[in-house]
Amino acid sequence: MTFLDKLQNNRNALGMIFMLPAAVLLLLFLTYPLGLGVWLGFTDTKVGREGVWVGLENYEYLWGDAVTRLALFNTLFYTFVASVFKFVLGLWLALLLNRNIRFKTFFRAVILLPYIVPTALSAIAFWWIYDAQFSIISWMLVKMGLIDRYIDFLGEPWNARLSVIAANIWRGVPFVAITLLAGLQTISPSYYEASAIDGATRWQQFRFVTLPLLTPIIAVVMTFSVLFTFTDFQLIYVITRGGPLNATHLMATLSFQRAISGGALGEGAAISIAMVPFLLAAIMFSYFGLQRRAWQQGGQDK
Repeated sequence: MTFLDKLQNNRNALGMIFMLPAAVLLLLFLTYPLGLGVWLGFTDTKVGREGVWVGLENYEYLWGDAVTRLALFNTLFYTFVASVFKFVLGLWLALLLNRNIRFKTFFRAVILLPYIVPTALSAIAFWWIYDAQFSIISWMLVKMGLIDRYIDFLGEPWNARLSVIAANIWRGVPFVAITLLAGLQTISPSYYEASAIDGATRWQQFRFVTLPLLTPIIAVVMTFSVLFTFTDFQLIYVITRGGPLNATHLMATLSFQRAISGGALGEGAAISIAMVPFLLAAIMFSYFGLQRRAWQQGGQDK
């Protein structure tokens, strides 16, 4: 038997060969940039000048930097509020679309539109919606007599924070809704029939049947939602560029501003690397949450 014959009969070897192109791509476009970012975070590298090793100096400076602390607060607030609303609205839409309603297929397709539209185009649309002079929202409220002057959506810090959160919710709800709808489709109707025979109400069916069986899907989809929201860049950069008064700066936009616009590559890389522990915490929370439930077929609760 030749070497090629042995290789063809070895499933592990074939699997490694087929995975090699993907591994090379991951190494080039993920592992190398991450490693380079970690290295730059410990140097004082600037655009056009090779830096030297400074250890934790960048991180010590960022710890005492008021703008960085504000960006961290903005990122956590932005992520928490947007994720909660995306989950509530996404679950509600998933339950609604799972019912036998007319034009169900049409509505399932329409709900995906906010998610498939390029982020930059969505951000530009919201930028016009929130414009201080031409806002359609302010115009409608004035015509209805609810306000007497246009709202400065992007000129006031808290107005700007809530405005970009609303834009993120609008864009992220379809992803949550469609994914949870796919999970609802896997729940056998026999569970609901059995619970109805036992006299369970609609709320009891949702609480004791739907939610427990949907928990694994919820954990996965919300982990991705939190990761996408925490690292959001395009939406903020196009709508506010971090303003006003750094009120909407997230860690990602601040990192870009310090590294690219400001030329301090080491400082910008340190801000990016500082995001990693929060992302790992979100992943670990989901992982250990799933470990508590052996939710695969035939599994039992631990």
